Amino acid sequence: MKVNTDGVLLAAMADFKCPAKILDVGTGTGLIALMLAQKYTSAIVHAVEIDQSAADTAKLNFLKSPFSNRIALFHSSIKEHFTNSTEQYDLIISNPPFFINSLSSQNEKKSVARHTDLSFFEVLLTESAKHLDQSGHLCIILPLETAEMVKKMDSGLKVQKEILIYSFADSKPHRTIMVMGFEILVPLEQKIVIYESKGVYSMVYRDLLKDYLTIF
Repeated sequence: MKVNTDGVLLAAMADFKCPAKILDVGTGTGLIALMLAQKYTSAIVHAVEIDQSAADTAKLNFLKSPFSNRIALFHSSIKEHFTNSTEQYDLIISNPPFFINSLSSQNEKKSVARHTDLSFFEVLLTESAKHLDQSGHLCIILPLETAEMVKKMDSGLKVQKEILIYSFADSKPHRTIMVMGFEILVPLEQKIVIYESKGVYSMVYRDLLKDYLTIF
């Protein structure tokens, strides 16, 4: 799982006040962690990845980056990482596996990366609640159906903002970015449209990613 739209959108749309310590759960090859290290120039970024080959690639990407002194890679499951860590984070972010109870793909690595069950999200939410600073946030991107299931979980974290993602202005949203925290707020709702027309990115999308992708 390399560079993908979900990942770049999640990182580019992260809008938080100078988080000092960030955790990227399921970092893959390190895309989100690198983008956040670029955005938040004094932040320490921890990145967790269970797949060995992806973790090796992420570690190499981190070492070759200008942010190598601020990013640490942990090869473990999220449960193991949280169990062995006493860290408190200002921001926990994840582009997680989200095909709930679906059939595994033929490609084993993609199956690990994109398929899961509700227990993954139960661990993510409950452990995030334990390891977030009181003013911190959990930020995740999900299909809408999965997001509705996640909202019903009792972890102490409340949805504070949702950003609905549309492929085209006249299409239905297919993803949502959820920002969760401890404070009970009236949830804000925003939206972003990726394409102006087939094969043509919208200006909003281009502006979001111009600092990260050379194609813009």
